[in-house]
Amino acid sequence: MPKKNKKTVLVHHKIKHAKKIIKDIKKSILVQRKLKKRLHKKIKKLTRPKQKPRSRLKQKPIGLTRSNQNPIISPKSENGWEAWQTFNPGVVLLNGKVHFLYRAIGNDGISRLGYAVSKDGFAIDEQLSYPVYEHKTKEKGRIFNIYSYFSGGSFGGSEDPRLVRVGEEDVLYMIYTVCNDGLRVGLTSIKIDDFLNKKWKWRKPVLISPPGEVHKNWLIFPEKINGKYAILHSIKPEVQIEYVDSLEFNDDTYIESFHGGQPRKKYWDKWIRGVGAPPIKTHDGWLIFYHAMDNDWSKYKVGAMLLDLKDPTKILYRSKKPVLEPKTLYENNGFKGGIVYVSGALVKDGKLLVYYGGADSCVCVAYADLDEFIEALKKDAEPKIKLKNLNKKNVN
Repeated sequence: MPKKNKKTVLVHHKIKHAKKIIKDIKKSILVQRKLKKRLHKKIKKLTRPKQKPRSRLKQKPIGLTRSNQNPIISPKSENGWEAWQTFNPGVVLLNGKVHFLYRAIGNDGISRLGYAVSKDGFAIDEQLSYPVYEHKTKEKGRIFNIYSYFSGGSFGGSEDPRLVRVGEEDVLYMIYTVCNDGLRVGLTSIKIDDFLNKKWKWRKPVLISPPGEVHKNWLIFPEKINGKYAILHSIKPEVQIEYVDSLEFNDDTYIESFHGGQPRKKYWDKWIRGVGAPPIKTHDGWLIFYHAMDNDWSKYKVGAMLLDLKDPTKILYRSKKPVLEPKTLYENNGFKGGIVYVSGALVKDGKLLVYYGGADSCVCVAYADLDEFIEALKKDAEPKIKLKNLNKKNVN
């Protein structure tokens, strides 16, 4: 093998050294590119507008808190007229107190209305031992029939009252279901002074739904809308409201109403029954509660809606899931287990107080912070029911 001269070796070393330099340069370029890329990302991140951190709880749930003192009104065997069932109250806030007219059924099977009052809205401070309202029924109509079962169990009488004061009027209006050879809607009124002084001078009732038709769950708005009284009489297939100049109906004046339409498939409120308590005015709309069922017809559940203030036929928001459903013993054991039926609601000291019948047998209350409830409803949050301890108070 020929021996390499010094010149050849020197050239070989220079080439080898040049290759190493080129390799180092390439490596350096790659490193710089990576550094440049990282730096670019860092600059972009630093200059990007800050975003609010995402909360683990996407939305605040709608909260209705059951009183653990429920039921707040129960049947009394010593009072024959309310010995079987006491449920579905109408409520009104007057002089800082919550006044109840609750439905009661006793030994003779007739549905009458009893009176109670509460200072704080939870504990009953006074409850009268006699009924304060009765819708006279025909003797021959006092038999247990299909309407009796589905409407709470009475042979006849006045059922499910809704109380409302319109604006600052000195009159308290009561709209209720009349069970007498069918189910119709009755309307009466009483002067507020007489009501507070327990002088039960009710105006002669009138039937405002057509004869021969089954109607119930009608409500009067607590304010006039566009200068007229507003009566909400159906929410299926759409919200239906009758506007009238006066609530003094003639004996032959009726409101035509229709309840029906297709089920709301794929929703919890597949089968809508009707509205609950009279509307509550909020900054975001009229708050109403309503009753509905899914495929389990043995359970009544409660939803909530916000209706447009100027045109309440428009639904602005609707709860994605029930805000109240039968869970407790007193909601699942009674004349008709599995029923929660809201018939009264009001706002007291910033709290939303919701009154309902449990299992068609007792009166119950649940509550929430009004502002939080409305915000959660607007965000279509998932409802959540909680329990809270309340101190017992003596009943006079």
